[in-house]
Amino acid sequence: MSVADQGLRTAKGGRIDRARPLAFSFDRVPYDGLAGDTLASALLANGVHLLGRSFKYHRPRGVLAAGAEEPNALVGVRRDAMRYTPNMRATQLELYQGLVAESQNRWPSLAFDVGAINDLIAPFIPAGFYYKTFMWPRRAWQTLYEPRIRAAAGLGVAPRTADPDRYAARYAHCDVLIVGAGPAGLAAATAAAATGARVILCDEQSELGGTLLSQDPHTDPLIEGRASAEWLARTVAALAANPRVTLLPRTTAFGYFPHNLVCLNERLTDHLAVPPALWPRERQWQVRAREVVLAAGAIERPLVFPGNDRPGILLAGAARTFLNRYGVRPGTRAVIVTATDDAYPVALELQSAGVFVAAIADVRAGDSAVASRAREARIPVFTGATVLGTSGRRRVRSIHLAQLKEGEPTGTQLQPCDCVLMSGGYTPSVHLFSQSRGKLQWDDALQAFVPSTPAERARSAGGCRGVFALAAVLADGAAAGSAAAREAIDPARRGVRPADIRTAPAAAPAVATGAAAASAAALPRVPGARGRAFVDWQNDVTTRDLALATREGFRSIEHVKRYTTTGMATDQGKTSNLNALGIVSSTLGKAIPQVGLTTFRMPYTPVSFGSFAGAARGDLFDPIRTTPMHGWARAQGAVFEDVGQWKRARYFPRGAEDLHAAVARECRAVRASCGIFDASTLGKVEVAGPDAVTFMNRLYVNAWDSLAVGRARYGVLLRDDGFVYDDGVVARLAADRFHVTTTTGGAGRVLAMMEDYLQTEWSELAVWLTSTTEQWAVIAVQGPNARQPLTGLVDIDIAAAALPHMGVAEGRICGVPMRLFRVSFSGELGFEVNVPADFGAAVWEAVWNAGERSGITPYGTETMHVLRAEKGYIIVGQDTDGTVTPDDVGLSWAIGRNKTDFVGKRSLQRPAMQSADRRQLIGLLTADPQRVLEEGSQVLAQADAAPPVRPLGHVTSSYHSAALGRSIAMALVAGGRALMGQTLYVPLEGAARAPVQVVSPVFYDPKGARLNA
Repeated sequence: MSVADQGLRTAKGGRIDRARPLAFSFDRVPYDGLAGDTLASALLANGVHLLGRSFKYHRPRGVLAAGAEEPNALVGVRRDAMRYTPNMRATQLELYQGLVAESQNRWPSLAFDVGAINDLIAPFIPAGFYYKTFMWPRRAWQTLYEPRIRAAAGLGVAPRTADPDRYAARYAHCDVLIVGAGPAGLAAATAAAATGARVILCDEQSELGGTLLSQDPHTDPLIEGRASAEWLARTVAALAANPRVTLLPRTTAFGYFPHNLVCLNERLTDHLAVPPALWPRERQWQVRAREVVLAAGAIERPLVFPGNDRPGILLAGAARTFLNRYGVRPGTRAVIVTATDDAYPVALELQSAGVFVAAIADVRAGDSAVASRAREARIPVFTGATVLGTSGRRRVRSIHLAQLKEGEPTGTQLQPCDCVLMSGGYTPSVHLFSQSRGKLQWDDALQAFVPSTPAERARSAGGCRGVFALAAVLADGAAAGSAAAREAIDPARRGVRPADIRTAPAAAPAVATGAAAASAAALPRVPGARGRAFVDWQNDVTTRDLALATREGFRSIEHVKRYTTTGMATDQGKTSNLNALGIVSSTLGKAIPQVGLTTFRMPYTPVSFGSFAGAARGDLFDPIRTTPMHGWARAQGAVFEDVGQWKRARYFPRGAEDLHAAVARECRAVRASCGIFDASTLGKVEVAGPDAVTFMNRLYVNAWDSLAVGRARYGVLLRDDGFVYDDGVVARLAADRFHVTTTTGGAGRVLAMMEDYLQTEWSELAVWLTSTTEQWAVIAVQGPNARQPLTGLVDIDIAAAALPHMGVAEGRICGVPMRLFRVSFSGELGFEVNVPADFGAAVWEAVWNAGERSGITPYGTETMHVLRAEKGYIIVGQDTDGTVTPDDVGLSWAIGRNKTDFVGKRSLQRPAMQSADRRQLIGLLTADPQRVLEEGSQVLAQADAAPPVRPLGHVTSSYHSAALGRSIAMALVAGGRALMGQTLYVPLEGAARAPVQVVSPVFYDPKGARLNA
């Protein structure tokens, strides 16, 4: 159909560009629309009212709303073979040239849907039926019931190809973040910007203006002496020209998190016919605001009456938006059913646009001034009305009305129509306020919850706090914006707790005329009423379902919600929750606040997975980190393993060697001569500042006052519950500077823990933390001959007297700056050479070449594990499991005895932490010296105990030791140190149990003579 032939398109008006026709298709049928249309408005202009099918009963559904609250008109959009997006709201989907959309939840077609058979058997599948069926025969669940239920679940079709689009992320700070760019939000932004504050204003629509975009320009009240459209244009232009104001249209604030962190989803290219190739599709903003103004408006509430779900039945406010913003009439003959005065202006505007308004059915008794004006316009008005039912399958054809007197129908009429408009009042959008943990209160006049006490530095303004009259909305927004800006830039401001801002906006709540009669329940059902009254359109929840839930014994609205699924669809109950509350409260004979309130969870509207993933896809989803020496190891034929994100050389096979042969050879080489190992992946943190010693004393169990400059110490870090969290060597480089190493996998969490304590507990300390993991390449040279390859390369004395074990020196190697640590994780004479990462490969090559004369051997992580186990050194996360204290693993010697406090100290003093029955680290030797136990195997006290058996503990590390010529193992065993010399048992595959002897966990060089060579 050409634009000229669009029968429901008005001849003039609207914010669309009538000079720019756009071609699109819906379910493979071509149509024409105009620039500025949404898919919903363009389809309505073409006379298409059937846009989808409901989830459960597959009933025909059309547009209900005009924005994010739309529950029915969900479509899939395909740009090309790689780009398909399901569940997009037609009311938010901007039209572009060539748009291809298709309906969902139907087969084989939208007009003829086989799934509609569910509507015929509706009496047999009420709410919660699945809890009582599919129970027999039991074997049919896996083969019949579950596969069919899963096949029927979900809306739309999930894409099967990888998303080719890019998604960006941005972090921002501002003084005032304003959510919602309607009249309240614009007034707030203008007032805040006038103070010089940095302002971010976001709105989910393509244009800023909110309800002003839907006003009739002929009847609009003036704003500051100007027509609303002119005021809107001037205000937006002024804000756009202000360099301290950021305007974000097409941006939804979908989540409110602690400390005024608000997440935004900005849609950048979905409205473009041909998006630029390098542009991201969406950008996710994480905004930390000093103050937040919520101006999210309100959502019109539908009425609950029999047959209220047919295509052509929509909200009165939505009809006004389609008419005044998009130039589309919702039909040709309309009936309006209302519980407020707000629908009367809509009737007059529709009549002026050429729509025949057959009747206004006002559910309230008595007359009003707006009703008199409607009658003056020759629109019949029936007060004290109710709805008995509607007719029509793919579009409403008639509505059956009745007038009530003392609850009884006194007269009925059947009104032919092709659209029914309804208005039950407005529900403030308190979603973000509630997400921020703010408290809500019930407003009887509005029949809605409104914001009360904030938990964050947030203010609500305009419709989202129950202020609806335009003048009051503007004043309310301006007061909120001005107050927020003053708070944000106040030099005396302290902390992040909310000020006393519950009543900060100067404007008192002012509601539009007639709003006090808003409805939050079903219309009276009287004799003669036919059909189901729907509460939740998408999930097909009816008044009968809610009544059933209460009969089943459910009293909390959260339980009713889950039993019936009301409010659990993709619209998150925006149009259904309050009506459901009203119906349940009426059934139970309780006030709505006594029934409770459902939880408002993020996101406010669905957000794409791509927006959350951002750039973290493919190789960037879990980035591969390599050391500077990775290329050398690969060239030597190393076999790599993943350690966190790092690729580490596990072993270096020669010829046909397997893992065990290669590791045995590498172990013998380190014990007999010299080995070289890449330790660059160890976490490294520089702790510097005048209070560095105090910080380290408070954090680690060790005493750091006594550590001399140029010396290192093994450090143990606990959680506040007293359990080992991480370990590593800590070197004191200067009186105010420490080089702290962590485990490879613990680098990030240790730095985060340090920052957490420094920023929240000990903010008075003058300390700076810097991650240097990537800065330093670390070359470990271990073995009796470890000095030989280094002697000619370094410019410092590395003799035992000059650089003893746990000594640290700064110098140069091959002319490169170096930090040299005399430390060992092998039990042999050892050095760790730290050089800037850019020189790591070159220095490694130099050490390798110098060591070839003494038979230097590269070794990997598997050999490192064996060497350290022979010496009884633990690996945090392998020999600990989050429930181990320092004493459990033989590290009580590390605790500073005279320290007054450190993280975890008080927890260590609990009696349970000092019990002799705690699991303790021990060594195990198998009776068969060649049997290597499985790590994780349970350790039992008896060989013949029948299961179930309570184990004493488990094996943490187990290897074959080339140096000892036998297997060794370490284990955590209850009261283990008291069991020395005793025999325990470890289950093997099958029923066998291997006898093991309890020994010291230090198997090799227990006196440490080789360390101090």
